[in-house]
Amino acid sequence: MSFFATTPVEKMPGPYARRWWALLVLCLSLLITVMANTSLIVAAPDMTSDLGLSSSDLQWVVDSYTVPYAALMLVLGAIGDKYSRRGALVTGLLIFAAGSVMGSMVDETSLVIVARAIMGIGAAVVMPATLSLVVATFPRTERAKAITAWAATSGVAVAVGPLVSGWLLEDHAWGSTFLINVPLAVLAVFGALALVPPSKAEGMDRIDYVGGLLSIVSVGSLIYAAIEGPHSGWGVGPVTAAVVAGVGLAAFVAWELRHPHPMLDVRRFALRPFSGSMLAVMFFFFGMFAVLYYSTQFLQFVLGYGALDTGLRLLPLGGAVFLGSALTGLLTPKLGVKVMVVTGLAVGTAGMFLLTQIDKSSTYGDFLVPLMMLGLALGLAISPATDTIMGSFPESELGVGGGVNDTALELGGALGIAVLGSLLGTAYRDELTDLVGNRLPAEAMDIAQDSVGAGLAVAQRVAQDPSAGPQQAQAAVDAVHQAFAHGVAQTSLIGAIIMAAGTALVLLILPGRRGFAKQNAEPDAQTTASQAATVREHTGATR
Repeated sequence: MSFFATTPVEKMPGPYARRWWALLVLCLSLLITVMANTSLIVAAPDMTSDLGLSSSDLQWVVDSYTVPYAALMLVLGAIGDKYSRRGALVTGLLIFAAGSVMGSMVDETSLVIVARAIMGIGAAVVMPATLSLVVATFPRTERAKAITAWAATSGVAVAVGPLVSGWLLEDHAWGSTFLINVPLAVLAVFGALALVPPSKAEGMDRIDYVGGLLSIVSVGSLIYAAIEGPHSGWGVGPVTAAVVAGVGLAAFVAWELRHPHPMLDVRRFALRPFSGSMLAVMFFFFGMFAVLYYSTQFLQFVLGYGALDTGLRLLPLGGAVFLGSALTGLLTPKLGVKVMVVTGLAVGTAGMFLLTQIDKSSTYGDFLVPLMMLGLALGLAISPATDTIMGSFPESELGVGGGVNDTALELGGALGIAVLGSLLGTAYRDELTDLVGNRLPAEAMDIAQDSVGAGLAVAQRVAQDPSAGPQQAQAAVDAVHQAFAHGVAQTSLIGAIIMAAGTALVLLILPGRRGFAKQNAEPDAQTTASQAATVREHTGATR
């Protein structure tokens, strides 16, 4: 047997013998791309201190990865379908590793942002390739289990990223959180060549690059507007970006409806299982990424945990993901997609509502249950939703299907951090102003209002001022803690209301088991017979 997997999966007479080893490689590739998004949250304080980052700088260090990641996945997924899904995976891993090397070596904010953007481009190639290869490599009878493992990996990575980052930061500079990606990416490259069989779409038409360009412009402009508008004010830049996003989306829909071989057949959104599952993925990660964003800050800045201790305290979230994934594997065939997805969203929403009780005296225990509820919710909901989305695409468009699913995931996460992060900053600033008033010099107050980390830095300066004294310094620390806790509670309330509305919308859109079967039986449904069989198999729907 050759060391390298050389036989295309489309030409194999039966199931690929080493498919479960291939799944391990694909999950590792997914793991490092998601970890790169979450590990930076724990490394942010060290980066802020070392690089002198403003709140806006920090947000762009985080989001420079997300913008190309979300904007490019649809197009790059289609390219992988046409030419080589495994080739796309390997290429993306190498680009990702190159960006990681650059990020570990630079010491200027602008260069860190560029390095993160290069990593985001690599991740945009990797993520849809992993999902399309999972579906292409596994027979229909095993796809639900394989996709459950894939979805669980993305959830576990949310918790593992901060843990690995915290462990590295105990003895190393923040650049190590970039460098750790390199050996993992190289391992995944060799694993992909040895264990993942080649795969590409058979008889695929020419790629609709115009539609692809319109999708890039629309998604990229939307995320830019969502980040800059709430944070910096709705000036010319964010407003222009919002207009471009709206016009681009309208042009994309019009073009795709008329194109004989569209990048994405937008008629699929008329299919209730597909559109409901897309909304579920987007709303869930809207809440999940936002909660992780401000919970880690509370654990570090208010409760005083170090980076490693913070990462360890997020591990129960990963354990809850495993539990939810195990449950959804058992229950989805019996109860159907709608019950599992809506239940998961409801559990996640309830967890977010619990965070409205946070105040400055809250402890880690007050975060433990909500975090575990969010992890359980992810395990319950994301696998059946992803399975339904991928089941809506024929074999020739698996990369596009993966790109669509992952765009919903990243778009939801980016909007969650941008919108709820902005609300958090506003609530923190307003509360700090009410608590401190004019007891601080105007310059110091402006700095303290920028972020909780900046507020504590100002309090430390007060402590070092001989004319102030320990009581005044402690009062400043208490005010910062109270203001941030108030911001967390208020932001969680708004976020929970948005998630509750999303849950209700998904409940309304997703059909029940009979609805799945009826739609798949209709001759004018926009799915092929094989797609319909896939959806029925993984949702428990019967004719």
